[in-house]
Amino acid sequence: MSLPITVIGIGEDGLSGLSKASRAALDAATLVCGGARHLDMLDADDTRERFAWGKDMAVDIAALGERVATETICVLASGDPLNFGAAVRMIKILGADAVRVLPFPSAFSLAAARMNWALSDPMLRTVSIHSRPLDALRRDIQPGAKLVILSRDGSSPDAVAEMLNGMGYGQSPVTVLERIGGDAEQRTDALAAGGFDRDFDNLNTLCVECVASDDAVRLSRAPGLPDEAFEHDGTITKREVRALTLAALAPKPGEVLWDVGAGNGTVAIEWLRAEPSAKAVAFEHDAARVARIRANAAKLGAPEIVVVEGAFPDAVDEDLPRPDVVFIGGGVAGNNDLIVHAYEALRPGGRLVANAVTLEAQNVLMTGGKVMGGELVRIGIAHAAPVGDLTAMKPAIDVLQWRITKS
Repeated sequence: MSLPITVIGIGEDGLSGLSKASRAALDAATLVCGGARHLDMLDADDTRERFAWGKDMAVDIAALGERVATETICVLASGDPLNFGAAVRMIKILGADAVRVLPFPSAFSLAAARMNWALSDPMLRTVSIHSRPLDALRRDIQPGAKLVILSRDGSSPDAVAEMLNGMGYGQSPVTVLERIGGDAEQRTDALAAGGFDRDFDNLNTLCVECVASDDAVRLSRAPGLPDEAFEHDGTITKREVRALTLAALAPKPGEVLWDVGAGNGTVAIEWLRAEPSAKAVAFEHDAARVARIRANAAKLGAPEIVVVEGAFPDAVDEDLPRPDVVFIGGGVAGNNDLIVHAYEALRPGGRLVANAVTLEAQNVLMTGGKVMGGELVRIGIAHAAPVGDLTAMKPAIDVLQWRITKS
């Protein structure tokens, strides 16, 4: 039976800081893999084969998996390899039984210790922008939040400070910790409003205490953002209906949503904000709306949304993740096939939610409910409006919602 690949976490103090178990695993290896920085930590006279990560890490991981029968393999990685590290991808590709992890304290743990912050504090968020879009940070910037951020490179401190400023959090204290845990560790403190007047090492971690100004962006992650939070052309699932729609969609960890006829992206974006581990694919054929979906997603902290420009179902690509949930917000009128295609795309146990405003579209949903089952709900919203010197409730157009779970 082949031995699992051992992934060893290393701190800034290098090989001298390894535990006995990690040192023994490294000494027993016949093939050592890692980034160039980690491989350079090996002795110059170490003649064992070295395997440096290339541009396509997935291909390299698969190649390592093919060699476990003939080699004892050790992978060197920074800090805790299971915290946004190499071991996460290795387990995903090779399977949990093929990997053994010997961690070192992560940058998050070390940074929290420097700040005397409890990682268990419900107001604290650990975030990586090392391999993720910076805009994803926006949904975590909230009044009173504490953020520990794994940076992409030396430009990240200024980029984060600029974002905080733009969102009205300029008075937030920002701490930059470079080379944390090593002899060259350095700490720099400043307010976001002042930015930084020096270059930083690429290996840095940020700690932010979010202090909101009176005009700061304060958007809840609960569904039902104000309509004005989005760029739109008037065709939008309105705030109250959107909140009820998200309740029906019921996002759960790791689930995939297909938003068919996504318009300006409001439902898919709120889905991602409500459950950060979920995924969303937005289908929209109008080029101007596609651009607005991307702009809204970036502004509201959901840049990971997948936008497919084209009409459903013709635009479906076999590489797209199969949906757990499908939402149809438009294009239903006179198009019974749309419902059928959406239902067929669902995984077993998946959920379909469709909204309709016009009588023609509502007729399609009513027919679907009669033939396929599910639940039909009428949503009626009214807002106070002046009537002369008095006030009355002005109703919006009712929305018919169909909800069905695939058997």
